[in-house]
Amino acid sequence: MAMHGHNEACCTVPPVEVNYKEKGSYIDLDVDGTKMKTYRTGPSSAKTAILIIYDIFGFSNQGCQGADILAHSDDEHHQYQVYIPDFFLGKPLPKDQFPPDTDEKKSFVGNFFATSANPADNAKRVGPILKELQKVSGAEKWGVLGMCWGGKIVSLTSGKDTPFVVAAEVHPAMVDPEEAKDIKIPMCMLASGEEDEETVNKFGEQLTGPKHVERFGDQVHGWMAARGDLSKQRVKEEYQRGYKVLLDFYHQHLIEDPKAKI
Repeated sequence: MAMHGHNEACCTVPPVEVNYKEKGSYIDLDVDGTKMKTYRTGPSSAKTAILIIYDIFGFSNQGCQGADILAHSDDEHHQYQVYIPDFFLGKPLPKDQFPPDTDEKKSFVGNFFATSANPADNAKRVGPILKELQKVSGAEKWGVLGMCWGGKIVSLTSGKDTPFVVAAEVHPAMVDPEEAKDIKIPMCMLASGEEDEETVNKFGEQLTGPKHVERFGDQVHGWMAARGDLSKQRVKEEYQRGYKVLLDFYHQHLIEDPKAKI
């Protein structure tokens, strides 16, 4: 069940492709002396931008296609620059370690989350990354989107003193309703059928700003990112619908909201 705060906006999401060729390009950011590969898409003239924080598998064809959808779907009045930084610096979680169904895999994944994917440590990196992206983009306002693991980072960086005007999370990981209490900016959360429904609902109930919380009950965790099997018609349809919901939400709260903190 969707919560209030979402209205249909005029936006056209292009057909989703299985064998997709990226529209953007890769650049290198210098973040505190570390080179960080970053996917960049969208018109450089756009004055609004979206930071995407990917899932634990790093860059994916599905994630880059999603970035291109957000950047290129609409007319000149609804344009975004979109960036996906490589938080894991070329060393994401290997797909053969998931699901963690053996003791060895459990140990490997646990160590990954305690080190490279530590949420608190990565939340601290968002500010320096955004500072460098600001130099590249010249954007006046920023929105953010977190995928799976990235959703946790969004929750941690969307509270007090957030640099973002609007936030969104898709199939979010490690959802904590307590974190929602500090989030005052508009928030869109699209959950799969594999996130705990009660926890997601409680998170939505704690949000006090404009919100859209919806459950895509027949989709797996990750359907809008690396785990989305776009060769399956139903997944493809819900992938496309999910990005349309995001576009509608960003159009309402990023384009029309006059506030900016960058």
